[in-house]
Amino acid sequence: MASRMNTKTVVKNKQAAAMQITAEQILREAFDRQEAEYRPPKQVIQSPEELKEYQLSKRTNFEDVIRRNRYAMNNWLKYAKWETEQKELERARSIYERALNVDHKDNRIWIKYIDMELVAKQINHARNLLNRVVLILPRVDQFWLKWVWLEETVGNFSDCRQIFERWMEWKPLEFAWNTYIKFELRYNEVERVRRVFKMFVECHPQPKTWIRWAKFEAKHGFIENARSVYQQSLDFLQDEADESLFISFAKFEEFLKEHDRARVIYKYALDHIPKHRASLLYQTFVSFEKQFGDRDAIEDVIVNKRRFQYEEEIKLNASNYDVWFDYLHLEQQAAKDKAEHNKSKGTASGRISEEDKNIIREVYERAIANVPPSKEKRYWRRYIYLWINYALFEELDAQDINRARQVYQTVLKLVPHGQFSFSKLWILAANFEVRQMDLEKARQIYGNAIGRCPKDKIFLSYIDLETKLGNVDRCRTLYTRWIEVSPFNCRAWTKFADLENDLDEPDRARAIYELSIQQPELDMPELVWKNFIDFEIENQQFDRVRALYSQLLDRTQHVKVWISFAQFEEMIEDYDRARAVFSKAFSSLRLASDKQERVALFEAWKAFEESLFAETNKRDFLDAVLSRSPEKIKRRRRVINDDGSEGGWEEFFEYVFPDETSSSSKPNLKILERARAWKRQKTSDDSDDLPSSSSTSSSSSSSSSSS
Repeated sequence: MASRMNTKTVVKNKQAAAMQITAEQILREAFDRQEAEYRPPKQVIQSPEELKEYQLSKRTNFEDVIRRNRYAMNNWLKYAKWETEQKELERARSIYERALNVDHKDNRIWIKYIDMELVAKQINHARNLLNRVVLILPRVDQFWLKWVWLEETVGNFSDCRQIFERWMEWKPLEFAWNTYIKFELRYNEVERVRRVFKMFVECHPQPKTWIRWAKFEAKHGFIENARSVYQQSLDFLQDEADESLFISFAKFEEFLKEHDRARVIYKYALDHIPKHRASLLYQTFVSFEKQFGDRDAIEDVIVNKRRFQYEEEIKLNASNYDVWFDYLHLEQQAAKDKAEHNKSKGTASGRISEEDKNIIREVYERAIANVPPSKEKRYWRRYIYLWINYALFEELDAQDINRARQVYQTVLKLVPHGQFSFSKLWILAANFEVRQMDLEKARQIYGNAIGRCPKDKIFLSYIDLETKLGNVDRCRTLYTRWIEVSPFNCRAWTKFADLENDLDEPDRARAIYELSIQQPELDMPELVWKNFIDFEIENQQFDRVRALYSQLLDRTQHVKVWISFAQFEEMIEDYDRARAVFSKAFSSLRLASDKQERVALFEAWKAFEESLFAETNKRDFLDAVLSRSPEKIKRRRRVINDDGSEGGWEEFFEYVFPDETSSSSKPNLKILERARAWKRQKTSDDSDDLPSSSSTSSSSSSSSSSS
């Protein structure tokens, strides 16, 4: 039995069955085979005695359930509903009264009790219940609504109005007041509605209640009364008036074609309401001015709105430089638009007025006064552009050269050059002096920058200036200084050599390249070597190129260098040398740790031979290369997690070349070979240690007897 349990079940035939069963068939069969739901049999009552017996049993069950848990109101409601269905209203009333004695604050019991009386058309009973419940639960609006609905349905309007008055004495929510107003409006009782609104605003002195009252007066043609309501609301609310009240008042005047009154209301509201609460008011005012105002008024409104928004954001965070940029752009654009508008009218020359210049300068001064508290460059990156824009504004828009120069001098003194500096500032300041035709000051700024901030951008900008001026000696001096400051900078060496090459001085350029590759440390040595090799190829010094490649291969055996060397030989159509380079590289990279390098070399060699085969149709060399093609083998290795534990096994692919087969591609054969050698050595050692023949025979006989 145990052996049978331990045996594994083997599926002999794993092919698909001839008859396939779909999921739809399975579901259909399951549905057909499911058992019918159990339902209790219907009880047919045929005589009054059976009915009484059935009712007695049901009442007994309900009473037992209620006795077990008298606070479960659902049981009471089921009991009363059953009695109602049996047309036993007195019994149902008794059950509801008993339930109310248990919990008189349960709204469901009162609602069901009242609905039962209404369904039975017992109006007076329903009124008595509603009168009782509003005395017990006067804060529940549902009972008041049901009572006034009942009285209005039967046409008893005077009692309905008295009920509303009793309801309003409790100062209910706005919904109740709105219901009272709608009731009076249905019967065109305008004076009564006005009296209700007066009580409404006293109970709920909110802007929307005043607006509703004013709209009511305006809708019924009482214009003066509506204006009076708006004025009373402003006097009553004072600082509590929000933008919705002013917008409604202004639109009311706008509807009456009183545009001046509406404009005054908008301006009064903008002066008295905090701007963070008046966004919609601004939009409405702009829309109003677009319809009924002129262009200047519209632009002033928009600019003032955005100006105030920026001021509010600056109050929250004065170091938010993005807000200052937007603020300054707003002021400058507004000043330019104003100048263009005045020019179109013929009243000005189209330049920014002095008043607008002073406003913009004031904003710039406020912005640059917020110096970053930390001496870290990342906090100063955005701040510096405030100074740059300030200087450009003074130079281009305000056309005040002295102020622009003063801005550049101030910011250069402000930046802590001991910790960090900005090349852009030095370059912009020097270019400013160049535009003013003062080369001595520009050279002085560049020299100061090189002394305090010797960065590549400054050297390149200074050299570009001297190159345009044709001062070759100054350029050489600057390149020399650049190399002295940063001898590891490959860009400086290559730019210097390119200058000499452009000046048709190949010997100077070659000497510079020779010095550069002799440096013990370079940030991008491949750039120098590549430019040096390209320089010699351009001058058709092929022997020098081969010497450079040999010198570079002495330092590194990177596969890209070998491929580049071979491609150079292919470019000059020396195919034998190219094959020799490929062959030497293939042998040199045999012990490389990364097999991918040798694979890349093989692919380049194969592409080279295939291109030659397409031209010469000689396959000998191509077959020789293809015989060296690697074999792609799938292997497994153990995975070690970060914590040092074993994480299982993973598969990987490894390339094995034909010249590696004996040593690396067949490790099992190597192990077997070592095992055979060990066995031979062990056999030879045992034969040396054998005793004499007699002892051997005795020992063999004893062993046989023991066996």
